[in-house]
Amino acid sequence: MKKLILPLFLIVALFVVIKSTYADKGRQYYEEAGQIMWEINTEEKVIALTFDDGPHRKYTADILDILKKYNANATFFVVGEHAEKNPVLLRRMLDEGHEIANHTYTHKRKMRTSELIAEIRKTHETIYSITGERTKLFRPVEGAYTDEHVEAVSKEGYKLVMWSWHLDTLDWKSPGVKKIVDKVLDGAREGNVVLFHDGGGNRQQTVEALKEILPEFEQKGYRFVTISDLMESKERSEKQIELDAQNKND
Repeated sequence: MKKLILPLFLIVALFVVIKSTYADKGRQYYEEAGQIMWEINTEEKVIALTFDDGPHRKYTADILDILKKYNANATFFVVGEHAEKNPVLLRRMLDEGHEIANHTYTHKRKMRTSELIAEIRKTHETIYSITGERTKLFRPVEGAYTDEHVEAVSKEGYKLVMWSWHLDTLDWKSPGVKKIVDKVLDGAREGNVVLFHDGGGNRQQTVEALKEILPEFEQKGYRFVTISDLMESKERSEKQIELDAQNKND
């Protein structure tokens, strides 16, 4: 019997360690703590377009051309090693009103916390050396994170940015232009965050889809804004709610 006690204890201890390392405190906790955002509640007709894995010499440039045509702003979550190779595109993003954010240096999915922080810092240094801008927004590779990652990234001064779960276009799978367009046109609403990719492979379908998506929403009176603009919209909405509540009490 004694021989079974020690192995059982080790199994329980291992389970506790794994659970504490990979447990997810949940969306509500992280949103209330201000550590992660998925989308916002607002009555303003604003939507945030986000692009991961670039910059890519061809596809990012094509996307920037389309965004400029429709006076739309977006947030680009750049991979550090790609940014180093395309400094002109990074500067163009800022010059045309877009936002640059951090998406690690190598786009490696599974990393120890110390390795993740090192990659975030290296990407930050790369972005700063090219643009002179400091970014404080981070998106984990494939949206994967642990509690430990969130705490460490938050201590670095970053806010994690995910996306509206129903607006992952899956464009990296090349599902067809129509599927990408339908996903966004049917699902995007005020305060949503849309996930696209401008790097990591052939993104021609993304480029073609944007040509249909942007004019449709423009006709409906929507504006495409950066993540930082979206967060400001949330603050305005919250202040308005407070004012409305005060006026009712007065």
